This record gives sequence, C-alpha cells and structure tokens, in this order.
Amino acid sequence: MRRGLLRDPDFLKLWTGQAVSQVGSWITLVGLPLTAVKILGASPLQMGILSGLSAAAVLLFGLFAGAWADRLRRRPILILTDLGRAAVLGTVPLAFALHRLSIGHLYLVAVASAILTVFFDVSYQTYLPSLVDRENLLEGNSKLALSESTAGIVGPGLTGILVQAFTAPIAILFDAVSFLGSAFSVWLIRKPEPRPERRTAPHIGREILEGLQASRREPVLRTLVLRTATASLFLGFGGSLYILFAIRELGLSAALLSAVIAVGGAAGLFGTMLAERLARRYGLGPTLIGAAAVAGVASLLPPLARGPVPVCAAILGAAQLCDVAWPVYNINELSLRQAIAPSRLLGRVNAGMHLVFHGVLPVGAFAGGLLAEAIGVRHALLVGASGFLLSTLLLVFSPVRRLRELPLHHAVVDANIKTRPA
Repeated sequence: MRRGLLRDPDFLKLWTGQAVSQVGSWITLVGLPLTAVKILGASPLQMGILSGLSAAAVLLFGLFAGAWADRLRRRPILILTDLGRAAVLGTVPLAFALHRLSIGHLYLVAVASAILTVFFDVSYQTYLPSLVDRENLLEGNSKLALSESTAGIVGPGLTGILVQAFTAPIAILFDAVSFLGSAFSVWLIRKPEPRPERRTAPHIGREILEGLQASRREPVLRTLVLRTATASLFLGFGGSLYILFAIRELGLSAALLSAVIAVGGAAGLFGTMLAERLARRYGLGPTLIGAAAVAGVASLLPPLARGPVPVCAAILGAAQLCDVAWPVYNINELSLRQAIAPSRLLGRVNAGMHLVFHGVLPVGAFAGGLLAEAIGVRHALLVGASGFLLSTLLLVFSPVRRLRELPLHHAVVDANIKTRPA
C-alpha cells in the first residue's frame, strides 16, 4: 500500500480516532442487546422493537443529516456527534449502577445513538475529500476501511471478554470512552476546512430534493444509485434467509456456521488491502465491475450447496472467501462518489446513497421471506442471488465501464429543478 498518507499527521489523527471508536462500537452493538436480554429479561417483541428503532432512525434522519453536512463544516459535526454518543451511551452504565435501568431507557439510547451515528457517518464520508488530496482518496478510504474490518475481527472477541469481566452495561462504558478519544483526535486536526457556500433563505426540503436530483442527473452517480438499490433489494433475500437455510436445511451447527462466517471477515480484511492496488492496476471501472461480479457469483454458491455437512460447510466457506470483493467494491465506489459529486452537494449525495441501501434492504428481506414461503428457502435464495449478480449489468452498460481513474474535477451537476426540466 502506498505510504503517502502515513506521512500526513492530520489524516493519521482521523484514522487513529476512528480505529479506536470502531472497536468500541462493537461493544455496544453486542452489549446493548445483551443488556436487554441478560439484565432486563427482554421479550422477543421488546428485542424486535430495540432493533427496529435503530433502523427507523436511520431511515427518518438520513436525508436531513446530508443537508446539514452540506450546510455546516463537517469537522465540528464529527466532534459533536462523538461527544453526544459518549454522553448517551454513558447513561447506560450510570443507570445500571443506580439500579434505574429499564427497557424504555435502552429504547431511548438506541434511537439517540442511531441518529447521532447517521449524522456522523454522512459527515465522515463527506469530510475526507477536504482533508486529503483527490489523488489520495482511494488510499484514505482503504486505510479507514482496513481499521473497520480489523475492528470487526477484534471487536466481538473483546466484547465477550469485557462482558464476562464487567457485565454488559459496564462494558458499554468502554465504548463511551472510545468516542471521547475519537472526538479528541478529530479536534486535534489542524488543516482548515473550506467554508460551505452561503445560501439565501435556505429550505431543508428544497436542499434535500436538490441532492436527490444531483444523483439522478449525473450519469455515473445515477448508475451507482440504481445499482445500489437493485443489489440491496436482492441482497436482502440472503440477509433474512441465510442462517435459517444453513442451520435447518444444510444441518450446520451454530459453532460451525460461526466459523464459516469468520472466514468472510478475514477475507474482507484482505480485500481492504487490495482495493487501491486493483484500481490502480486494472482501472477504476473494471475493478468495480469485477468486484461486483465476484460477489454476485459467490452468492450463487450457498443455494447450490448439497450433500454431507462438511461438503456444505466447504461450499459456504468458499462463498465467504469471495467476501474479499466487498471492500474492493465499497472503497472504490465511495471514492468515486466523493470525487465526482460537487462538494456543496456531497453530504446529500452520500445521505441519499445511505438511505437507498438501508431503505431497500429490509424490503428485500421481507420479499425474500414471502417468496420462501411460496417456493422454499433454497429457491428463494437462488432468485435473490441471481438478481444480485444481474445487478452488475447496470455497471457494465454505463459510463462506469470506461473509467480508468478517479475524475480530476467534480462533475458539473445542475440540480436546479426550476431551470432544468426533469
């Protein structure tokens, strides 16, 4: 991997802070449900509400987060949302120590932390292009994704140790502290951030619509949105059925399935190291298409698995090895989006993509469940995998195919719906 950003002190501050908070986030991801189950004895319905509230917050506030990320400087948003998450999560161990913890309290924590995370994530993706030069976007996104993948491997194990040693609510305190560390590291960044464009009589609804129109009018951005929507729809099939299929129809034990899934985590970590190299060697467009195709072909393997349990586990493991393609696609897609969207619209463009993915995915999960009831789990998974693979054609028959490197200049996007006909 190129060493350019390893000599950039401001990027290293951002990277270090995020590496710590990513590990901490896994503590809450596992610790909050464990607190509900082990400490409060939550029912299945209450667990469903706890999970659903976080998802609803993402859908309801995503576009607003994008508009505010374009109105204000992004660095202060990152600091304030980190401090906010530290304060919100810190109430859990405090309430537990005072014997005042309740499921209603966890609902409020889940909603508040999810809202703050949406604002952080959108601003985070939008801030990087103002911190590093355009030619370093791929390297920056690769390094940030590397820390995220590493956290996905280290975080769950560390969470288990902390929960065992201190109980789940007290373990969440470590996550709160990690957000304080992240806020401090971002505060230490000294590179000045450009002032956002002033708007006369701003209107949040018109600003959100302007960002959505920008993604619709620019050919590359439109392709990325359409591919994300289509892929998410069919990806949802596997999200709702994969574990059910592996355990009930293929006969894998929970421990064996966990080991298979862990293979995907290791493959994803390797993929973060390859993303930049592949794009520089084969070109950005071919790398995106190739990564999407590999992930699509891999999704066909699980529904085709048959035979003894070891054979099925080997087939699922082979599919998980192809998870190396996911970070390759995601890193290059995000870098392309950051390079091509105008700075004044980037927050809203990122928020729109965030909403498309998280909004369509549960629709696909529901559709996959209905289809499985009608034709069986295996055939429903096969339909979902086929649709996911075919979504690659949206990239093939688009301007993305011809891209060899990141554009040197932002796209000229006129999203004014009053002067340009739809």
